[in-house]
Amino acid sequence: MQPGALASYLDSTNLRLDATDADLRLLCADARRHALAAVMLYPSGVPLACTVLSGSPVRIGTVIGFPHGRSTVAGKEAEIGAMAVAGAHEVDIVMNYGDLREGRRAAVAAELGRLGTVARELRLLTKVIVETCYLDRNQKLAALALCEDAGVDFIKTSTGFGTAGATVDDVKLFADHRRGTIRIKAAGGIKTLAQARALIAAGAERLGTSNAVALVLEEAGGSAPSPAGGY
Repeated sequence: MQPGALASYLDSTNLRLDATDADLRLLCADARRHALAAVMLYPSGVPLACTVLSGSPVRIGTVIGFPHGRSTVAGKEAEIGAMAVAGAHEVDIVMNYGDLREGRRAAVAAELGRLGTVARELRLLTKVIVETCYLDRNQKLAALALCEDAGVDFIKTSTGFGTAGATVDDVKLFADHRRGTIRIKAAGGIKTLAQARALIAAGAERLGTSNAVALVLEEAGGSAPSPAGGY
C-alpha cells in the first residue's frame, strides 16, 4: 500500500442504533473531505447521504438483511430494489449463515444466486457478509465458494454485531483460496492503523470501520486514534 492510499480502502460506517441525522451528515461530510471510498449506513439514511454527497465521488453503501441475515429472499430482494431507487451504489448483504451452519448449502446458493443477479441488473456493487465468527474453517471456505459461484463482487467478513470482527487469518484464508477475482472486505473492530495495514497486507481490498477518519489522520502523521466502540 502506497503512503497516503489508505483512504481509498475505507468504507466509513455508521450503523449505530442511536445514530442521528446530524451524525450521518457528519459521516458523509468527513468522507467527502478525506476522499474515502464509501459511506455505509442503514437504508433509511441513503436519501440523506445522496443529498450530502451530491457531486462527490464517494460511493453510498447500505446494508441488506442486517445484521442477522435471516430475512426472506423476497424481503432482501425488495430491500435491494428500494435502495437502487433511493440512490445507493453498493449493497452489503448478510448471507443466511444460519442455513450454511445447518448444512443447507443449496438454500444459500439459491439465495445468493438470486440476490446477486438482481443487484447486477440494478448496477449495484455487491458485498456478501458471511459472519466469520460463527463459521468453522470448512464453512468459511464453503461461504467463499458460494459467493464466487454467485458472481458477487466481494466477500465480507463480519457485520460488527457478532462475537468478533475481522481477523488477518480469515482474510488470508479467503485470499489464499479464492479461485477468481472476488474481492475481500474486512469489517468489525478495525480501530488502529496497524490493524488496517495488516488486513490490507493479508488481502483485503476494502475495510469497513467507524474509525475511518481517525485512521486517515493517523496515517498522515497525526495522533493515534482513541479506539471507538461499535463497528
